[in-house]
Amino acid sequence: MRYFPAMRVVGVLVLPGSRMFDISVATEVWGIDRSDSGVPEFEVRLCSPGKTAQPLSPVGRMPATHGLAGLKGCDVVIVPGNGTPLAPATPAVVRALRSSEATIAGLCSGSFLLAAAGLLDGREATTHWRLIDDLRQAAPKAKVRRDVLFTHDNGVLTSAGVLGGADLCLHLVRQAHGATVAAAIARRMVMQPARAGDQRQFVEPAMPTRPTRSGIASTVDWAVSRLADPIGVGDLAEHSGLSERTFHRSFAAATGSTPGRWLQRQRVLLAQRLLETTDLSVERVAERSGLGTSANLRRRLRAEVGVSPDSYRRTFRVPSQHG
Repeated sequence: MRYFPAMRVVGVLVLPGSRMFDISVATEVWGIDRSDSGVPEFEVRLCSPGKTAQPLSPVGRMPATHGLAGLKGCDVVIVPGNGTPLAPATPAVVRALRSSEATIAGLCSGSFLLAAAGLLDGREATTHWRLIDDLRQAAPKAKVRRDVLFTHDNGVLTSAGVLGGADLCLHLVRQAHGATVAAAIARRMVMQPARAGDQRQFVEPAMPTRPTRSGIASTVDWAVSRLADPIGVGDLAEHSGLSERTFHRSFAAATGSTPGRWLQRQRVLLAQRLLETTDLSVERVAERSGLGTSANLRRRLRAEVGVSPDSYRRTFRVPSQHG
């Protein structure tokens, strides 16, 4: 990983359909005078083709301070996501990116523009989890990762989703100016000062389809209401009235999962809901979700989501409606 102690000039590439939020993240991190908090001053350049105002996604327009030539001399170039991720890149934009000697960071679907410029070839990359398969097609020579918040590979960075872009920008500040400066900016933004890039994306869980076969459906309902109890696959098979072998086959056909995997996933989902909505201790969450011990809960949650129970709760805790 390279370090950039002189990172002071930040170029933001503004194109038709650029995501307003992504531009806002970059300007929030680098475009506000926070010298009273010990943060160095930065120059932010809003660069667009022809130095013209551009329509943004989902609404608004953004005036430019520079044309594409303004990207020259930048220490870092931010490529926001686009409302149309697969929109074709113009030759002028591709040339500007390929000729840049700056660190280049694609936020969310901005990774597709980096792919079009050939900058992801041979490098690790990511994007929003719903676009991962599309990125694999757009950048077949890249090492596309689904399970990270951002990647940093030899001066080219990509992020997953809009909040992952904020993590990436603070990561760049931290590498160039140290943890104290990054923490000062994070405090002013009221966000965590450091989330590791290899933390997993919080992917929206697919809503399970209730099996249509009555015997399997009733067993699923029975199990969901008893997740705190020490029930196992044998208990599920017994409830269904089928032999374990037949039950395994029928359950997999009905749900797309093995009974053991399904049972574990339901318990982790229950633990997530309890962490989000209650003040129960980690030990009690483990008991209530049927995961037994806090150590097992930590192991299972980290395997499924990539973070500890405490970190998950800090991120997703539903605020109390009182007071």
